[in-house]
Amino acid sequence: MINPAVIQAELKGPGALALRPASQVMDLERLGSLHQSRLSFMRTLVRRIMRERWSIDAVRLELDSDGYGTVVYRIQTPTSLYSFVLFSSYLAPEDRNDRVIATQWDLTMALCEGEVDDAYVEQLRQNVPKQEAGRVDARVFVLSRANRSARNFDYVVDQLAKGKQPDVKRITQVGYLYRTTAVYGSGKLGMADWQKVAARHSDFARPFAAEMFTCFMLRNFSLTQAEHIARARAPEQAVAMQPQIKRYFGIGNSTGLGMAPYLINHPLLINRWIEMRELALARIRTFGVPGPERLTRFKALAVRAHQHTREIVTEDDWQTGKNGEVVADLAALQHYLGEHEPRDWNSLIAWAEQHCSLQGQEMVNSILFEVYPDLVDELEDHTGVTEHQDLAPGMSVAELRALIEERYRWALDIDFEAPRATETFWYRSQEKQEPRLGGSELDCGRARQMPLGIGLQVAQCYRSLCDYAAQYPEHSCAYFLFQKPEYRGIVRRIQSLRHCVYGDIQANLLDQDVLPMHLLRCKLAFFGVSKFDPRSRLWVRNTMFQGAPLLDDIGQPFDDDWFLPLTPAIDTEETR
Repeated sequence: MINPAVIQAELKGPGALALRPASQVMDLERLGSLHQSRLSFMRTLVRRIMRERWSIDAVRLELDSDGYGTVVYRIQTPTSLYSFVLFSSYLAPEDRNDRVIATQWDLTMALCEGEVDDAYVEQLRQNVPKQEAGRVDARVFVLSRANRSARNFDYVVDQLAKGKQPDVKRITQVGYLYRTTAVYGSGKLGMADWQKVAARHSDFARPFAAEMFTCFMLRNFSLTQAEHIARARAPEQAVAMQPQIKRYFGIGNSTGLGMAPYLINHPLLINRWIEMRELALARIRTFGVPGPERLTRFKALAVRAHQHTREIVTEDDWQTGKNGEVVADLAALQHYLGEHEPRDWNSLIAWAEQHCSLQGQEMVNSILFEVYPDLVDELEDHTGVTEHQDLAPGMSVAELRALIEERYRWALDIDFEAPRATETFWYRSQEKQEPRLGGSELDCGRARQMPLGIGLQVAQCYRSLCDYAAQYPEHSCAYFLFQKPEYRGIVRRIQSLRHCVYGDIQANLLDQDVLPMHLLRCKLAFFGVSKFDPRSRLWVRNTMFQGAPLLDDIGQPFDDDWFLPLTPAIDTEETR
């Protein structure tokens, strides 16, 4: 692990590297244009599993001929022991629902600390299938649920039972057998909180590592279950799935507005995620030399990215248009590289910023990360940070005003008096306590609105602060906040982020035309998902772990080359 002091010196020391400005990086549309990368949490998790050779075995596999029953996996890492407990139940087609209001699912599961005995499994059985309606204890790190893909699961089982492989072209349409609709952690429903997990279990001490591992295990079980049902249905004829096809299956995910507020409510953490990503890019621009091998690798990955994007299937017109832009960007990039040998990566990035869409520009950056694992991968241990915000009451009102003018010019430049500028508000539903969007026609909901309009809060605080400072220029913030306690929260945030570059999204999230999809995509890109398929402006389906190694691959040579996987070019004729 690289010394944190080295990281700090690169970020803020005398010889600090040149990072892109926040005005460029924290633009909402650019954040919604990010792609998975080597620093995405799925990638860093898989590298750890493969490097440390985790031992993952099914110690209890009690499934009937239809694949229903109980499964327990034992996970041994170099430092700890865990259990992954899964319950598979019959779900009537009319009860299958991906929305948060659902109460039944095909699969429910829990990642637990230590070994689990029969009594504890039974305790989990009484609660895990209930999800939010149940309760678990602090031995549980993660709780999740998933539903079968109506388009894929039965088809794949039928093919295997007939002694045939599934058609990879059909898999390209929907690249998973199951889709998870929620992955809960960090103390919810009685589970272990983040402090316990991070302090006592280094395996999952990186952000969302336990949640990503749960999805990784779900993906592997989905393949095991499909083969199990096929063998039970036709024991003499059924075949196992070819490994190349297995790896092409990921796990589906449905994500809605519940994820969006996280980016606003955890500014120090988001700053760190963006900071590491920007530092990786700055390292490449400073130290990377486009020699023959690196350039050849970049060109090959650009071709892969072009084909991968062409293979994305979505019914959403907006996303189809964005994907088309990226396809055109990557075609232009290949043409450019065919006629020019970039003298350095800065010139290539400058070309992309001039000729490509935002998503095309960020694809170029993600490809560059793949070319320089030696400059990127060591940053994966620095994506976590202690999230706290402290008030500095002794700061003078003049200092606070100057700080706002320097760091929040973007907020002060927004005309919040303009029509529709504050048309939208965010609130929590009474039934599920999940974030929702409201509008002017739902004024009654404003009483429950969430404080996510950071720009508006800053602008209101600034106006009040200027009036106060004009009258009492010698006063500290303590006096100002005594008179105006309603600004305590936003002042604490401003002061706590004064040393952060990327903590705030520079957009008006209350505007009627705000697109929450950008918030969802930003966080999902850090998770490492791909193939975004919006179902509305408020929720999106996507694919996780597609192309990742299987449990059987642990202990085998691994080159971490599952970035933007392509449809496998293999013969899927009858195989025994």
